[in-house]
Amino acid sequence: MRLFILGLGYSARHFVRRFGDSFSHIAATVRDPGQRDDLAGIEVHAFAGGSPTRETVERIRDADVLLISIPPGNGGDPALNAFADVLAAGHRKVVYLSTIGVYGDHAGAWVDESTPPQAMFDRTRMRLAAEQAWTDGTRGDAAILRLAGIYGPGRNALVTLRAGTARRIIKPGQVFNRIHADDIASAIMAAVRREASGIFNVCDDEPTPPQDVIAYAAQLMGVAPPPEEAFETAEMSPMARSFYASSARVSNAKLKRQLGVTLAYPTYRHALDALWRAGEGR
Repeated sequence: MRLFILGLGYSARHFVRRFGDSFSHIAATVRDPGQRDDLAGIEVHAFAGGSPTRETVERIRDADVLLISIPPGNGGDPALNAFADVLAAGHRKVVYLSTIGVYGDHAGAWVDESTPPQAMFDRTRMRLAAEQAWTDGTRGDAAILRLAGIYGPGRNALVTLRAGTARRIIKPGQVFNRIHADDIASAIMAAVRREASGIFNVCDDEPTPPQDVIAYAAQLMGVAPPPEEAFETAEMSPMARSFYASSARVSNAKLKRQLGVTLAYPTYRHALDALWRAGEGR
């Protein structure tokens, strides 16, 4: 299989590290190849949303699997805008990385793929429009993976505690969903191998108040957790504060049932234990 990745971000890079050997050729777009030092074995194409090169179009045309992790903007999905013609021709497996943020606020209640989205912000409205565009553009054959909060090596509570940037913001009743990068990679590969289509939530088994994750990481490190801060009075950027507007417990039952995914890290505790043993946060 030949893989083309539109947007070689954190999750996509982790997928290549885990499953790159499953593909005979891997190519990907990045905004500025000159600023990246982690691209060994990947054919790199510069793409920042403008007109693509002929070589990029040809590689997409030849790909058997297309993984999209470029977020939409005010002008729509930049990948669809640039590559609509080549995407309409031929057949390839398409996996689109979206977000569980499209569900909006459910006051901590459980939601699943049948729950109607509630687009509370412009970014979620744009994301829903992109999901629909990819579904329409592939005649319903795209796998839409709605990802929870992403963490993993180099990007976790142990690292932020060591850096002194971790905070315990307390908003009663607030829960967040999260997913380790290894489990995202497994979900992507399962969607490819099973030629899946439709929407799948990619999250772990235990939606949790965010302060609990920081407290557990501090316990592993043997340090005092940062002081609690009330959400109402905490100094936060508008973007950071907006994430607290939504609270829902997101089910991953369909991911397990239809894609056969077994989570390597079913809770944040499993993941932080493994990350600590691997030397994270030291």
